[in-house]
Amino acid sequence: MKIFDVYPIYDIEIARANGSDLWDEKGNHYLDMYGGHAVISIGHTNPHYVKTITEQLANIGFYSNSIKIPAQQQLANLLGEISGKNDFQLFLCNSGAEANENALKLASFHTGRKKIVSFKGGFHGRTSLAVATTDIPNIVAPVNQTDNVVFLPFNDADALKEYFAKEGQNVAAVIIEAIQGVGGIQVATNEFLTLIRELCDKNNAVMIADEVQCGCGRTGKYFALDHSGVQADIYSMAKGIANGFPVGAIMISPKIEPKHGMLGTTFGGNHLAVAAAIAVAEVIKNENLMLNANEMGEYIISELKDVQGIAEIRGTGLMLGIDLETNAAPFRKQLIEKHKIFVGSASTPQTFRLLPTLNITKEQIDVTIAAIKDLLKEI
Repeated sequence: MKIFDVYPIYDIEIARANGSDLWDEKGNHYLDMYGGHAVISIGHTNPHYVKTITEQLANIGFYSNSIKIPAQQQLANLLGEISGKNDFQLFLCNSGAEANENALKLASFHTGRKKIVSFKGGFHGRTSLAVATTDIPNIVAPVNQTDNVVFLPFNDADALKEYFAKEGQNVAAVIIEAIQGVGGIQVATNEFLTLIRELCDKNNAVMIADEVQCGCGRTGKYFALDHSGVQADIYSMAKGIANGFPVGAIMISPKIEPKHGMLGTTFGGNHLAVAAAIAVAEVIKNENLMLNANEMGEYIISELKDVQGIAEIRGTGLMLGIDLETNAAPFRKQLIEKHKIFVGSASTPQTFRLLPTLNITKEQIDVTIAAIKDLLKEI
């Protein structure tokens, strides 16, 4: 049987990993400055993470949500503490797409409405409703297309005001990434985020912060939206929340009331998944990784902002998009082949993304900066 060929793949097999270091099956060393799409938040094979999961698996790996799983409350308490949102509610699922799917569904349940406002350049997942709110037409199947979703220009206050003036009473939710990931690290302005909050309040709509890539401490605060001082009604999380174990979650405002059967999942919140997420939250808290993310992000920007060949740097903390004055694809290929450094792509062809582990060191960043400068000199 063949593997269904949907991924463009580098001819590299990673056999072992530790922290931000990777080794292929031949023993070649690579530096991970991408974290597998911002997933590896506390480092590959983190000792506390491995110990916590191993001990949990030795006791019980899975049972359904039909029984008590006290560790879910432990995780909720930890996330409430490190995010500053102790009064919110937690629902656990399996992925970012599923988190956004449930967030959008919950907004529709809460408001009794159908219309969703999304934004150009946004990416919210590949499941039915999540992909319908994603601005990448070639991944939206005909069955996913719906008139219930409108795409407005990102950071365009006038367009948002105009739409709400006409359709505000029909809007169930506005979904936004405070920093667009796949869209090329486009940063929403504080003014735009504040306007969304005001219009949602005025029209009794739900504000959903998609924090799947930009959340979990990556920007120096637990949620990227927190930099604006705005609070959403629902936050969606995945990727970095469990360091590679498939966990998704939504954090839900106390004003939205749950009902039995409203949401559900077979695997979400199982014993092993929750253990993984607890371990990550503990490491982020105990090792002050949000502070490190902020400091290392500022350092990267300071070292690269005046480098010839770089047109622009966007982002916050360890979620950075770097625009070259040329197409970034050959540059990324050379970074891997010549310097053995992984970085990420974006939907904007001139952009590459840096999304390393939150405990990346200055020494590892210096290696990356030297490699980037070396390649740009060649270009």
